[in-house]
Amino acid sequence: MQISLVAPSNVTAKQGGGAWVVGAMEGGHLLPGAILADKASGGALTRALKVSRFTGKQGQILEVLAPAGLKPSRLLLVGLGKADGVDEKGLETLGAQIVGRLYAGGESQATIEIDVPPASKKGGSKVKKAELAAHLAFGAKLKSYAFNKYRTRNLEEYEKKLKTVRIVTSDLAAAKKAHAGLAAIADGIFLARDLVNEPPNVLYPAEFARRAKAQLSRLGVKVQILGEAEMKKQGFGALLGVGQGSARESQLVIMQWNGGPKGNKKSARPIALVGKGVCFDSGGLSIKVGAGMQGMKGDMAGAACVVGTIASLAARKAKVNAVGVIGLVENMPDGGAFRPDDVLTSLSGQTIEVLNTDAEGRLVLADALTYTQRRFQPKALIDLATLTGAIVQTLGHEHAGIFSNDDQLVQRLQAAGRHTGERVWQLPLDPAYDKMIRSKIADMKNIGGGNSGAITAAQFLQRFIEKGMAWAHLDIAGVAWQDGEHKPTIPSWGTGWGVRLLNRLVKEHYEA
Repeated sequence: MQISLVAPSNVTAKQGGGAWVVGAMEGGHLLPGAILADKASGGALTRALKVSRFTGKQGQILEVLAPAGLKPSRLLLVGLGKADGVDEKGLETLGAQIVGRLYAGGESQATIEIDVPPASKKGGSKVKKAELAAHLAFGAKLKSYAFNKYRTRNLEEYEKKLKTVRIVTSDLAAAKKAHAGLAAIADGIFLARDLVNEPPNVLYPAEFARRAKAQLSRLGVKVQILGEAEMKKQGFGALLGVGQGSARESQLVIMQWNGGPKGNKKSARPIALVGKGVCFDSGGLSIKVGAGMQGMKGDMAGAACVVGTIASLAARKAKVNAVGVIGLVENMPDGGAFRPDDVLTSLSGQTIEVLNTDAEGRLVLADALTYTQRRFQPKALIDLATLTGAIVQTLGHEHAGIFSNDDQLVQRLQAAGRHTGERVWQLPLDPAYDKMIRSKIADMKNIGGGNSGAITAAQFLQRFIEKGMAWAHLDIAGVAWQDGEHKPTIPSWGTGWGVRLLNRLVKEHYEA
């Protein structure tokens, strides 16, 4: 679907075909585009309002088909709610809802002509005209995602006829600038979704690494891949332990975007993102049963988010130094697989008693975190992982769990989450929980017992964080994919969660 921003002088919706989308505020107050559409249709909107339940509340849509004397095939009047309640997240949802309605109607083209009163002492929208158009376009773009590459039958059932969407804005230059950055983020989200949605027989560690390098190198990102021989030489005992039961070779991918200050000064130190990339998790010898193994192709969603985020930073030429590190493995059971009661020596030198091979993601992250800190000395370190079922039991599918040793970093991520809709909720780190992972024969064990599973997993990771490092761990097991009802801006199983959150964080606090 092609989305373009146009000036009012370049388009007259009433002269073209397709749908003409206009807006109203709560109370049924028509915005300028809607007033124009009402006049052009001989009062069709006014008549429809009188016999409908449309009140202009956010997300409401009133549809009028083929008004007499009007070339557009239909008018869509959409509600924006109260003027002072219009925000970026709501506009993105509205853009997605409009596209969803147009899909259902079988339209091939549409013109969206929505503007809101600017902020004033008496109220009004806090969103500028340019931002309004850009975020409507962003939401429409997110809704357009589809993953149909493996379908071979009944393709017309999945075909979307909507090919062209024009969004009218009176502040075209500023809107295009804002839209360019958001379009880069959308591409990063789509990349992350593609990776999560791929089947595991196609996207195994080496193929994941190949795709990451191919996608990022063309954007100017420096990409390095370490195979098992190099990792064994360096001492990645925890990561390699997880992958030793698979016929597929484990990989470590290092991605560097250098868009910020040069040199060795403190200001040039990167922000670092580390992702868990278990391309399929059978549970190993502690094998999952029944439905618990379904969907485990998505156990690399943390790594997918890191790749998507680095891609979007590079595509929008973010003025920041950022590094992404992802550990890619398969956790499979065979005669060479690691076992309960094994002791692994991590890259940090710390030893880990394995009591459950299905608590494998923390082992992958342990070595990736150590490598990242030793090589790059980042100014801040954030890891993302579909780490525990316990976080889903605690927070469901609305929030990711956040654990951190730095209050400022938590506050920044929480604020970014409120703006983007990718919300995080803080849970505790405490010495009392740390006692739960003490081992009788090694430095630690990889599980803490039957309770507080998300917390003890975070406590485990904290043991690999060096003194003075600002660190946050995001457990995204509840938000990385979705079954059942989909949200307007997330039309697929893989959500691409985290790309928006991290871009907002970087833009607000780390770009030069």
